[in-house]
Amino acid sequence: MIGGILIGAAIGVVLGTISGCTPGIHSNTMAGILLGVHPALLVLFGPAVFATSVTATLITHTFLDAVPSTFLGVPDPDTAISVLPAHDLCMKGLGEEAVRISALGSAAGAAFGLVLFPLFFFLLPPLQPYLDWWIGLLLLTVTGMLVVRSEAPEWAAVVFIASGVLGSFSLAYSYLSWEVLPGGSPLLLPLLTGLFGLPVLMKGAGGSIPEQIYRGIRMERREIAGAAAAGTVAGAIVGWMPGFSNATANAVLASFISYTRHGRGYILATSAANTANAFLGIAALYALSRARNGAMAAIATDELPPLAGIMLAACIAALAAYPLTILVSKGSRYLAALNVRRLNFSVILFLVVLTALVTGPFGLFILALATAIGSVPPMVSVQRVFCMGAIMVPIICWSILGIPLF
Repeated sequence: MIGGILIGAAIGVVLGTISGCTPGIHSNTMAGILLGVHPALLVLFGPAVFATSVTATLITHTFLDAVPSTFLGVPDPDTAISVLPAHDLCMKGLGEEAVRISALGSAAGAAFGLVLFPLFFFLLPPLQPYLDWWIGLLLLTVTGMLVVRSEAPEWAAVVFIASGVLGSFSLAYSYLSWEVLPGGSPLLLPLLTGLFGLPVLMKGAGGSIPEQIYRGIRMERREIAGAAAAGTVAGAIVGWMPGFSNATANAVLASFISYTRHGRGYILATSAANTANAFLGIAALYALSRARNGAMAAIATDELPPLAGIMLAACIAALAAYPLTILVSKGSRYLAALNVRRLNFSVILFLVVLTALVTGPFGLFILALATAIGSVPPMVSVQRVFCMGAIMVPIICWSILGIPLF
């Protein structure tokens, strides 16, 4: 049993590192690949290896996904908004600091997630029917706060509604897209890449990456603790709620932590939310038999292995992923020699081709619409957070009106 857990954790750390460092690739994609080779893993190693490898992939990915977000401005679907302050620090020559802050947040999210795990596992299942309904009102309140506090409330509402309509349309007609790999909604790739990724890449196509210098993490301990706690709570909540993703947690956090004025704190909080969400998603799977993400859905295809083995693999992955993230961040010092125009064009081309392969013509259509909407906020002095209507509006409709997400 222990041997299978260790083998699965090692496989997951390798795959999670690859998926985390590759722009546009989600942990669900690697979960789908593992699901495809599931029979071979069963024959070679036994059932425990598959579940632990998927779990370790998910946890490792939450650490390493800060790399393409910071240095290339390409969002992971789970942490779309955090790309903005992270990439901004990179443009100031502080990209390595941004990645280290993200790694610190993920480590805090893993630690706090373990502490909260028993509470969620034993106490929340009886309250689930009530939680499902109230979450829609919470999101409406958060949205109202964001719109009222924005510099241009009318435009903020327009961007939020337009992205919400696009998100609802994408979910309603998701069957028109190709489903090359199982797990999660494939249209999240073109939807969030268009809203948060391509506009940033196209805007910076003619720029250059400045020399990267690491001078330490410039955050006070109190700020680190506060951001880690806020991120863990947000990640824990969305990790438990059906239909939610870390993108929702990012939007909720944006109403409390300004990603323009407190960028470092926001990076840390969103990273903590991302990893805490992964840990609490495991609790939801075992306590409620509900899969909160594609990785958990892949695990649920078989009889669930013992919870202790899954949690051990998750902890091993977190312990390995933190130093790996720090190691990868040091490579940023060589980025100044790159041709940014050619690099950004290559990444844009890669994302378009990846969208075409994974989602087909309909995915490309969604990508084009999302890019058009995602280009509007900077033109009208509105924060890009309002593009999160693509995620929040469908969840509000599901929670309050009972309209299904899929």
